[in-house]
Amino acid sequence: MTAERHSLHFQSAPGDPVDKWEHDDKPREECGVFGVFGSEDASVLTALGLHGLQHRGQEGCGIVSYDGAQFYHERYLGLVGEHFAGGDVPKRMPGTSAIGHTRYATAGGTILRNVQPLFADLALGGFAVAHNGNLTNAVDLRDRLVQNGSIFQSTSDTECILQLIAKSKKPRVVERFVEALHDIEGAYALVALTENMMIGARDPIGIRPLVLGESAGAMILASETCALDMIGARFVRSIEPGEIVVITRAKDGKVTVDSHFPFPRRKARPCIFEFVYFCRPDSVVEGRSVYEIRKRMGRRLAQETGVEADVIVPVPDSGVPAAMGFAAESGVPYELGIIRNHYVGRTFIQPKQEIRALGVRLKHSANRDVIRGKRVVLVDDSIVRGTTSRKIVQMVREAGAKEIHLRSASPPIKHPDFYGIDMPAVSELMAAQMTLEEMRKSLEVDSLGFLSVDGLYSAMGETKRDALNPQFTDHAFTGDYPTPLLDYNNGRTGRESQLPLITENAAE
Repeated sequence: MTAERHSLHFQSAPGDPVDKWEHDDKPREECGVFGVFGSEDASVLTALGLHGLQHRGQEGCGIVSYDGAQFYHERYLGLVGEHFAGGDVPKRMPGTSAIGHTRYATAGGTILRNVQPLFADLALGGFAVAHNGNLTNAVDLRDRLVQNGSIFQSTSDTECILQLIAKSKKPRVVERFVEALHDIEGAYALVALTENMMIGARDPIGIRPLVLGESAGAMILASETCALDMIGARFVRSIEPGEIVVITRAKDGKVTVDSHFPFPRRKARPCIFEFVYFCRPDSVVEGRSVYEIRKRMGRRLAQETGVEADVIVPVPDSGVPAAMGFAAESGVPYELGIIRNHYVGRTFIQPKQEIRALGVRLKHSANRDVIRGKRVVLVDDSIVRGTTSRKIVQMVREAGAKEIHLRSASPPIKHPDFYGIDMPAVSELMAAQMTLEEMRKSLEVDSLGFLSVDGLYSAMGETKRDALNPQFTDHAFTGDYPTPLLDYNNGRTGRESQLPLITENAAE
């Protein structure tokens, strides 16, 4: 018999904005998943792994552990370090297996009941699941499940997976899990935990990343290799697109990994935005160094959009590798003309618009001695709405720049995302609403340039984009969506799934 201990806390005031002004001109990260099977320090290692994945989501975090007798489940709104940094974590969450999740809301909302991992007591025992990605048929699934008597506790698309497993008549947990995966569409990297196994799964074309690691005989699942580095684990391999790994303990006590491919094999199309923006620079994805790829993006950007200038300045932090590549290719000096303040928190969010407008200056400061009187090339990873870019340009202009040339190390973003990235609607995407010259005037820069799609593919090590058989999921730039979008093409429109809105008070 399994039991669950909930420790659910709500840190933010109801309705409090979650630093949205900081991300006006950036796509929001998706989520990060992490799991450990076969270690006495499972919960501590999971907490540390989530620290390494904090960049993938800062709105919520949770861990589920199992000690051989019961499950322990804690989830919170806020950062990992605010809730899982104390020495009491092993006592609160004992066991040799644990999974965790760090979250940014894409489907559902920023409410505590949507924080993962999600847990349920099923007929075959306790089952916890953590999900990175977004299902594109979640609304349709939810409608069918509700009509068949399912009762949902969250607005998260991930709960559809839990409900499908619960309703399955298959005799084994893994069979139920596989059956559920056959019903879902979209992007997913999943880590699940039962009483005697940990399961990892990746969608059939591998849109979202998932890797396997090992540490002192324990097996690790993580969204990125940087999380393995955080705990000193050895990288074993990437989970392949469409693969399910089942991690169990053999009779001799050794942890084993079994691999299954329940879907017809398809050509991989990993999300190219993982390389452009989401992954940490020190991660290796699909055998490619994210840091080196971003530098190559900058080199190619300089080749395509080079301009006479005195200094190359990155928009920190995400624009740094590309700016380094741009400077190396152009021969123009690289300088830190903008300094980022890493210690800005919600304390500085104020209700008055005139104070909120100063938000970008709390996060970025101009290095006047580097900028004054110079022809400056500002290099950023991407431009979405253009709002923050405009503020940074204004700040650099006020610091005395003679000219400002803005460069994006990715192509123009013209299409929304439905696979786990918080991308604005088409009406809010600057490149979808304006010509290049209109964007230049709106941003008030002397010139504006973007990396081409083929240039991006070149930086990835490809000759160019194969229009008939694209090598990556690149819909934000091309409008080519690799999976059916049932929730959005079947009378449902908009960026987010049309799930019922649930508001939540300060305590669950």
